Amino acid sequence: MNPVLVVHGGGASNISKDRKERVRQGIIRAATEGYKILKDGGSAVDAVEGAVTVLEDDPEFNAGCGSVLNVNGDVEMDASIMNGKDLSAGAVSAVQGIANPIKLARLVMEKTTHCFLTDQGAAKFATAMGIPTVPKEQLVTERNIKRLEKEKHEKGAPKPDCEK
Repeated sequence: MNPVLVVHGGGASNISKDRKERVRQGIIRAATEGYKILKDGGSAVDAVEGAVTVLEDDPEFNAGCGSVLNVNGDVEMDASIMNGKDLSAGAVSAVQGIANPIKLARLVMEKTTHCFLTDQGAAKFATAMGIPTVPKEQLVTERNIKRLEKEKHEKGAPKPDCEK
């Protein structure tokens, strides 16, 4: 049986024309990584983690480096993963300073009795598992700084008529 892997990189309708090819290439890299893992005998969970890691490392995507900024200009990320064989799941939220939250979510699934850790609990678990941290600036992109500034400016602007 030939494996099939589908990679979804986010809201395609919101991708500017100048980014479309970079996003397309990123999706191809992620799908290729996951497919290679499957062809080399890795599990579906291995392939998902591998593909998502590629997306998290690519600043064109809203994951890892490139994540949308919160109102304070910080990156707080969420990730989740599930094993279809036994329906085990792992998730993290409000994670800061970790390049690949998907790896942490998988550890939650495989190394704890929990299915979801958030904020300080997730940070303590990451430290206990030896997950390296990265400077928060490494996860922030210029595009998302501009996006946050635009959102803050628009929030102060008068709201358009609801009927429109």
